[in-house]
Amino acid sequence: MKTITFQVLEGVDKGRVFRDLPVPVTIGREEGNVLRLNDERVSRYHAKVQLDNEDIIITDLDSTNGTRVNGSPVQIRRLRPGDQIALGRSTLLFGSHTEIALRKVTMKALSEPTASPVDKTVGDMNPLGPDPEFVLNLENAQSEPPEWQPRDHDLPPLPQKLTPAQAARVAEIFDYLHRGLASATENVSATDDGTLVRLNFNDWQKIQAVQMLLARYLRGIAEPDTLTE
Repeated sequence: MKTITFQVLEGVDKGRVFRDLPVPVTIGREEGNVLRLNDERVSRYHAKVQLDNEDIIITDLDSTNGTRVNGSPVQIRRLRPGDQIALGRSTLLFGSHTEIALRKVTMKALSEPTASPVDKTVGDMNPLGPDPEFVLNLENAQSEPPEWQPRDHDLPPLPQKLTPAQAARVAEIFDYLHRGLASATENVSATDDGTLVRLNFNDWQKIQAVQMLLARYLRGIAEPDTLTE
């Protein structure tokens, strides 16, 4: 049986993961929906996700406030891992981290030019060993740090045994940074297949500001005085 995963990025239910839901899946605020959202802007039965010819299809069920996929209002749309779905005040990410990573690898492989085979004979072989330029490029490739990937499991743990005051402070920091990213991504527009995303200059600056704040907090853990600089 085909199953799908949704991650809640924004809304009352943000941070929740609805994992391995068997299709079809109904989404809404009413009890009886497979994916129930605590959002008054979401209709009682807002949208339906189903499988058709190996494609995952989302259909808006004549909801009051509509459904958006990658920023565009839709009535019916094919979903791919990594697509963002907006319903009411809630924003969902379609797919698990593993599924999204697999799509990224597939897209990267399709975008890379195919190397033409080189016709070599015995006489063309270099008696001095491998091409030094090739060795250098290989070494550079091996020295590149691995691409950052979100994980479904084995996340870095949160500190344990925090006092209520400490827990409140940590939650306040996370909420502040989360609101910054949410504000920067709410106006993002994407192509129909979701492979190209555009954002304006102001939103780009918000993302960089959050990146800088995270860097300051990270440095401030070891050097608390630097947070006041």
